[in-house]
Order: sequence, then C-alpha cells, then structure tokens
Amino acid sequence: MSTARFLISGRVQGVFFRASTREQALALGLSGVARNLADGQVEVIARGDRQAIDTLERWLQRGPPAAQVEQVVREPCAAWSGSGFVTG
Repeated sequence: MSTARFLISGRVQGVFFRASTREQALALGLSGVARNLADGQVEVIARGDRQAIDTLERWLQRGPPAAQVEQVVREPCAAWSGSGFVTG
C-alpha cells in the first residue's frame, strides 16, 4: 500500500472538486480524504495501490468539468489510517 498527498491549486473550490475526487477515488479502490484549505487549495490524501494513486493523480490534473486546475503537487505522506474516502 502507498500513500500520497496532493495539493491542487487553481479554481478548485466551489466546483464539486472534493465530491468528484471522492467518486474517482472510490472507483479506484482508494481510501483517504479530500478537503478545502484556507488558502484556496484542495488537499487530497490517498491510500491504496500505487497504480490507482497514479491514475487519481492524472485525474486531479483535470478535475471535474467546472474546475480550472493550475497545479498539482504530489508529496510523500505518512500512512492514512482512516477507512473509506471522506470529504472535509
């Protein structure tokens, strides 16, 4: 199992980014969280198969139709201990 943290910037709040990320992550069998940050970014922590995380990263580059993603930064992350995929 791998875990990665993503910081997504651009027009990513108020465009169903978190809910759409949750749908994608669950379809890929990932657990984790997607949450808005005070600085306007969205933080995503994903845990699961490395290939599934890579697939999610490619999706994050585009996001849902109303989003305008400017940048996705991937960082290593300590293991996610939660279950399922939540939005916060």
